[in-house]
Amino acid sequence: MRRLSIVGAWVAEPRVFLDSRGSFHEWFKDGDFVSATGHGLGLAQANCSVSARGTLRGVHFADVPPGQAKYVTCVRGSVLDVVVDLRTGSPTFKRWEPVLLDDRDHRAVHIAEGLGHAFMALTEGATVVYLCSEGYAPAREHGIHPLDPDLAIEWPTHLTPLLSPKDAAAPGVAEAGERGLLPSYEACTAWYARQRALVSAQP
Repeated sequence: MRRLSIVGAWVAEPRVFLDSRGSFHEWFKDGDFVSATGHGLGLAQANCSVSARGTLRGVHFADVPPGQAKYVTCVRGSVLDVVVDLRTGSPTFKRWEPVLLDDRDHRAVHIAEGLGHAFMALTEGATVVYLCSEGYAPAREHGIHPLDPDLAIEWPTHLTPLLSPKDAAAPGVAEAGERGLLPSYEACTAWYARQRALVSAQP
């Protein structure tokens, strides 16, 4: 796994084996994940979304603790996946980083608790699956408008963004901060340290 420029964000780039029958790859390996991040990924929920071309989902995040870490890949078509640092006090606050996820290279992205996540479908029927460390809890879930000029995420300009009513009504990052919705870097790093301690305590 390769560390991205935002603390808590990683990309896995598996070796894909091709032959006349098709392909095979290992899209998640607990040992590699723990070696890279220092902690495990507790699996509480697995999701699958299928999106029309141009669909823009996110930017989503959850209250920390416990937050909701994600491990995301695209099994059909392609998406532009984006990690956004929404942790107040973070040295990379408001930084975003894109990763192309597709059914050719089979990359996966790990998004730690407190980070924002969004993606745009680049192909029709783009299918994204992701593992979540916590189950969906509406009261703890929040969103930032993915077209917020304060974030200035560079989405593909040749596509018209298709947003859900909920995402279209989401606040910008400044308003979310004023409303106290954003997680703090201090709370997130304390949570990450707690997770690493649990791994270290295992026999």
